[in-house]
This record gives sequence, C-alpha cells and structure tokens, in this order.
Amino acid sequence: MTATPPSPSDKRASGNPAKQAEINLTVKQQREQKRQEKLAEYQRQLAKRRRSKLVWWVVGITAAVVIIGLIVASIVFAPAPPKAYTPGGEGVEIEGVETFENATQHVEGTVDYEQTPPAGGPHNAVWLNCGLYDQPVPNENAVHSLEHGAVWVTYNPDDIAGDDLATLESHLPSTYVVLSPYEGLDAPIAVTNWNHQLKVDSPDDERIEQFFEEYWRSADVPEPGASCSGALDAPGQR
Repeated sequence: MTATPPSPSDKRASGNPAKQAEINLTVKQQREQKRQEKLAEYQRQLAKRRRSKLVWWVVGITAAVVIIGLIVASIVFAPAPPKAYTPGGEGVEIEGVETFENATQHVEGTVDYEQTPPAGGPHNAVWLNCGLYDQPVPNENAVHSLEHGAVWVTYNPDDIAGDDLATLESHLPSTYVVLSPYEGLDAPIAVTNWNHQLKVDSPDDERIEQFFEEYWRSADVPEPGASCSGALDAPGQR
C-alpha cells in the first residue's frame, strides 16, 4: 500500500511552536524598527527644511532691514540741493546792506580796494570761475565775477567752519556764486554783489537768502548775464 505525502498545511503546522513565535516576533520588531527609522528620517528632513526656511527668512529680513537703512541714510545724509533764486530783484530793502559806488575798468596787478571784501572797482581782465573754494581767491579776479552778476560769499575761517560752513553752503545756488574764506574779515560772514554788501554773524541769518533773492544775477551790474565760467580756476576750488 502506497503512503500519502503531507499537505502544505501540514508543513506550516509542523515545527516547534515556541520557535515559530520567536521568528514571528522578530519579523514584527524588524518591521517596527524600519518604520521607526523611516519616521525618524522624515522628521529629520522636515526639521532640516524648517531650519532652512527659518534661515532664509532671517537672511531676507536682515537684507530688507539693511536696504531700508541704506535708503533712509541716503535720504537723511544726502546733501541738500542748491537753492533756487530768481535772477534780479524787486528793489526790496534789506536791513544792514551797505551800498557803494565803484567804477569799472580792467587793470593789471593788485588793487587797493575801498571795501573789504571789495564790492566792485577796477579788476583783472580775467574773471574768477564761480564755485566753492577752500582757499582765499584773488580779489581782482573775484571782482570781475561780481561785474557779471555773481554773488561773492566770504567767511572768516576763525569763526565759520564745520557745521556752520555746511549751513552757509546750504543757502547757495548752483551757479553765479563764489564761496571762499577771507583772512582778517571783520565779520564772520560777508555777502557781496557789485556795489552791495551785507555782513552777518551767523549762517542762520535769514538775510543771507534775502540778499540772494534781491541781488543774485542782478541786471544792475556792469555786464549782466556775462559768463561765470571758462576763465580762472583759483587754487582750492572744490
């Protein structure tokens, strides 16, 4: 008689039950360990992305603050634009303005002027280019610029410097003006055009701008509208 072979179910059921339970538990532990490892890796990647986003937020906010700071600084510390005045005046009387009568002629050499600084008179045939100077300029050339309608602003360097000088410069137009120190000046500031002069103690004096409104590029000069450039650049021009 032929024996019947065991079925697959008989094979699965065979063996040591304790050993089989240990094997099943080990498989579960391995699966749980792998699941925990995947979860931990996901959490690490998530935390890394969050840190990366935080870093970029901080960098972006910092950059924005820096840019805003630079914009504000450029506005706050930017030099004030030149003042705008209307050429000529309306005959307004300004307290403290002295009026003179000076003849005009071209001469060579130095001139002994009646006013200090000079407010007209004989002068060099070459005019001084208008602009800002940090050294004294030749009287004879500066007077020629007055003849063309420029205003000459002089200051005593012993009295005016630093913030005071910056304030004085803030009153000046962009053209037809000469600014220069004047050694031995008997007032902190003198503002001069042809045959008119105002001396003040402070760059905040409102009469400085009033003087420009009345006398800057005046038609009552010997050569109104003549050039204030293309001639002599004295030492110290800025």
